[in-house]
Amino acid sequence: MGTRYNLSFHDMPQNGKTIIHTVKPAENGMRLDIFLSSKISEQSRAYAAKLIKNGMVHIDGVAQKSSYKIKYCQEVRITIPPPKPLDLVPEPLDLNILYEDSDIIVLNKPPGLVVHPSAGHDSGTLVHGLLHHCPDLKGIGGEQRPGIVHRLDKDTSGILIVAKNHQVLKLLAGMFKSRQIKKHYLALVYGEPKNNSGVIDLPVGRHPVDRKKMAVLTHGGRQACTYWKVIQRYGKASLLSLDLKTGRTHQIRVHCKAIGHPLVGDSIYVLKKRLTEIANDKSPAGQALKNAGRQMLHAHILSFSHPLNKKMMHFEAPVPMDMKNFLQKLQNI
Repeated sequence: MGTRYNLSFHDMPQNGKTIIHTVKPAENGMRLDIFLSSKISEQSRAYAAKLIKNGMVHIDGVAQKSSYKIKYCQEVRITIPPPKPLDLVPEPLDLNILYEDSDIIVLNKPPGLVVHPSAGHDSGTLVHGLLHHCPDLKGIGGEQRPGIVHRLDKDTSGILIVAKNHQVLKLLAGMFKSRQIKKHYLALVYGEPKNNSGVIDLPVGRHPVDRKKMAVLTHGGRQACTYWKVIQRYGKASLLSLDLKTGRTHQIRVHCKAIGHPLVGDSIYVLKKRLTEIANDKSPAGQALKNAGRQMLHAHILSFSHPLNKKMMHFEAPVPMDMKNFLQKLQNI
């Protein structure tokens, strides 16, 4: 059967590796992609699906689809390719670093800054700036996201943690997964909620038609929970404080849309009916809301224990000037 390892992707930063698992009784009937993502926990289910699609996963010697249901005692052989060499050119960026030591960087990301390279964004990203600031990040995590444990959308501002070595990257990924890192956001939403606080507990997953979007799903979504409360009411908009108990992609944007109060300036998750109402609103508040410029979402507070020395850490990023000015404008109307 061969040697059995209980390793993860980040335990093998330099070379590829073959991992062999025997399916346990409790894992009988699991989807292959879910099983795989649980074994390489620092990576996403999408990464697991990519490995399966590329023929890097075999069940008893046979390649299977992501939806395949594994069975007790089957052998799952996973081939992890080595990280692709980075061909990124470090670029000097004015990083707003809140804290840095030999293991982590905590920074305040401005709105408009893309976190990592992607289609249409092959330069000027946060990763390019981080590689200039800390050249040793190269290779940590592989491919185009060295040291990146979590991310914020381009137009979302606020606090990000970056790992400076493989050990800390793995530990932080586990802390996010086990919800040991507390995340607190501020969001300006359209309209006024009837209540002053509430909980949104709705599963979130990939949109069944538009695969670039996320959506609340009755079947197949992952559990997602957001606690919210109203900080300020502006008549046609409200400032919310949100605490995330989970960290799904676009969770706040999807959840706020689900309760009928999408984020001001969100060009993806605002219903056409709402956009039409905004376009036809000639009031001062309506005119102001049309000119938001970006989704008004800010990662305000992050609290966690240092992954190595266990010291409790608490960071707060001030509201960026564009959002601060926008709120002041609504207040004065």
